[in-house]
Amino acid sequence: MTATYTEFLTSKITLVAAHGLTDIDRSGFHPSLKPHQVDATEWLLQQGQALLGASFGLGKTRVQCQVAQVIHQRTQQPILVCAPLGVKHQFQHEDGPIFGQDWQYVRTDAEVQAATSPYLITNYERVRDGGIDPRNHTFAAVSLDEGSVLRSLGSKTYQTFQEVFATVPYRFVCTATPAPNAYRELIYYAQFLGVMDSGQALTRWFKRNPLKAGDLTLHDHHAEEFWLWVASWALFLYSPADLGYSDEEYDLPPINIHWHRLEVDHHRAWDKTDNRGQHKLLLDAANSISDASREKRATLPDRIAKMREIIDDHPGQHWLLWHHLEDERRAIEHAIPASISVYGSQDLDERERRIMAFAHGEIPILATKPEIAGSGCNFQHHCHSNIFLGIDYRFEDFIQAIHRTYRFQQQHPVDIHIIYAESEDTVAGILKAKWERHNQLVQTMRDLVATYGLSHAAMQRSLSRRIGIERHVIRGERFTAVNNDCVAELPHLAADSVGMVLTSIPFGNQYEYSTQYEDFGYNDDDERFLTQMDHLIPELLRVLQPGRIAAIHVKDRILYGHQTDSRFLELNPFSDKVVERFRRHGFLFQSRRTIMTDVVRENNQTYRLGWSEVCKDSTKMGCGSPEYLLTFRKPPTETTTAYADNPVAREKDSYSRGQWQIDAAALWRSSGNRLLQPHEVAELNPGDAMALWESEQANLPYDYNRHVAICETVAERGKLPSSFMMFPPKVTRHDGEQVWDDIIYIKTLNAEQARRNVEQHLCPLPLDIVERAIRLYSMPDELVLDPFGGLMTVPYAALKMGRHAYGIELHTPYFTDGVRYCRQAEQQANAPTLFDLVLTQEAA
Repeated sequence: MTATYTEFLTSKITLVAAHGLTDIDRSGFHPSLKPHQVDATEWLLQQGQALLGASFGLGKTRVQCQVAQVIHQRTQQPILVCAPLGVKHQFQHEDGPIFGQDWQYVRTDAEVQAATSPYLITNYERVRDGGIDPRNHTFAAVSLDEGSVLRSLGSKTYQTFQEVFATVPYRFVCTATPAPNAYRELIYYAQFLGVMDSGQALTRWFKRNPLKAGDLTLHDHHAEEFWLWVASWALFLYSPADLGYSDEEYDLPPINIHWHRLEVDHHRAWDKTDNRGQHKLLLDAANSISDASREKRATLPDRIAKMREIIDDHPGQHWLLWHHLEDERRAIEHAIPASISVYGSQDLDERERRIMAFAHGEIPILATKPEIAGSGCNFQHHCHSNIFLGIDYRFEDFIQAIHRTYRFQQQHPVDIHIIYAESEDTVAGILKAKWERHNQLVQTMRDLVATYGLSHAAMQRSLSRRIGIERHVIRGERFTAVNNDCVAELPHLAADSVGMVLTSIPFGNQYEYSTQYEDFGYNDDDERFLTQMDHLIPELLRVLQPGRIAAIHVKDRILYGHQTDSRFLELNPFSDKVVERFRRHGFLFQSRRTIMTDVVRENNQTYRLGWSEVCKDSTKMGCGSPEYLLTFRKPPTETTTAYADNPVAREKDSYSRGQWQIDAAALWRSSGNRLLQPHEVAELNPGDAMALWESEQANLPYDYNRHVAICETVAERGKLPSSFMMFPPKVTRHDGEQVWDDIIYIKTLNAEQARRNVEQHLCPLPLDIVERAIRLYSMPDELVLDPFGGLMTVPYAALKMGRHAYGIELHTPYFTDGVRYCRQAEQQANAPTLFDLVLTQEAA
């Protein structure tokens, strides 16, 4: 590698840096702080922008008070705490006075201006709804107490807080140990704190479900790095023992989980049918949102009766009644007149008054939703009994609600009664599985703290990626596969030695494929990616034969609102940037072949083309984002004819004038048979209907109105899928044309990977594209090069088509599997056929 390339790779090493104070005097902290609170305070001050996840009752309010005091003393500017309803009394009446602080509650910008104390506290709603705009003030620091309000990226609260607090120097999130499996919540905290853009974080460590937007899975090979990265800016404490201190006074009482499963009458299902007209045998709330709502309503009387039974069996106790629906609240109020409800449409001050009254033991029964009182409230002093009147999939709300009473300083065993219907068995099973995974990941975080303590330097050393990879070469009779960085590998190839370059380059920083700094996907933005391409493209030009083709598979990228300055969804013209870069280094841009994609599947991945949203305002909708095969030509030596030095030629005996004319024609005419009417298409089974559509569209002029009529008629029959496009737009395609609409996207080597139950490629290249490009732009026995080999799809196809292949791959697991496929292709190409046997016998 050249020194300049090494310098570029070294510049990628950007670790989470501290932005806080460096000369902190721990002896000046208030003497009432426990040792673990002192450590946490010092760590937050040093970081400057960080998350403290302190388990329920470990004293995060005290830590925030001490942090606020030190920062105010240094800056002489006010501090703002944003907290849920029912939390401000902990600052105003419990912990603040210990530090000599007067925490003033503010609701408007005017009250902030009029405040006589530098220590200010408000509710999230006051900032979200515009009563307080931090940009109008000079806050030195903001602390989000119970920051789970940032859980939803697209929410008004998240967007507002991201904007209005962006310039506040010191930012903290102090929450009661967010669920570690709530990956998005952690990532959104990171963006609020200025640690990393959420889109970049999602790209770096997660694979996405191609059938469902927002469904994330942490890559196995990135898991350790991800949790170390989190631990470098977030401190999770589950007990003082995590930092080496005694757990005395911090022992939790027993917790008793009571699952109450109510039987249902499944006869109710018999008169229900699905979208295919099939009758249901059993009730299942997991079938759909409408089924879940129907079961909630149908089982409400039985659930209320069970709740009354539980309360009556324990007279004199205080109860927290958790519900999800307003109908459930009204049913509780009717069944238990002594209960007091807190709900969303109440005045904020009244809601807080009722919550505080229950916290102080003044009222015996409180009914509310987890999203209203499930965060920040301390109910452990007068209540240890909970009833969840129903269940849903929202585990984070569920676990937070449990810890309103199950927390340090609780003096009694805590009872959690969970009531659900037999028809909700699937939901209950998923909730239990999430709970188990939560416990496992909590242990992961505890182990990290035990291993590294609060040593940021130690975590940084562990986070550092390795530059350089040991080159590993596997050769067959007709292929060479190399485990290496492509920029480092290409100098091994002679100039003008490659007949064709065919590859799918990484789509900027959309995916990361390995933990190496050499990974082209490990870049902050497109410009950094293209800078790395600047080291590769000249080498591709050097090794390619004059006049021959480099075919580059790309796709324009969707940028979501949180990734753009406009805050609106936009399309990043990534393919245009690639064209400009190849031209800059001497390639001639020859063509852009458009490869059609399924817009229904794309919408399931992105939610950007939703039917419901288009019905509201079609200006929001762009169109399906196709893929492209960009072809670039190395200038030939001879400029008068423009032929390649070694042309890709065909014999006219095998490629006739007539075939050329048909191939070059823009339209195939029909034989005159009558087209089937939409209602006739709708009567066919899906497979026959799709085959008919394929045949018709390949041969006939396009009729938009008929296309719409067929889709609508099939939809009326309940046969139009929502997971893929049954009748996609088709084009009359010939080899010389620009749009390919018949690519089979499931025809990739990932199918074999899935069958073998091994790691699948993040963005597999369809074999159809590869085979068509090789056939068009190369000849038998020539060398085809893929610098981003992945599973070696290009070498695999090239070998099967009688070419030689050279594949380079950085990620070792992909390389290992790719070699397997190359060997298979070579063996298949060399295997004798029956025809070979006949010829051998005749020769004998």
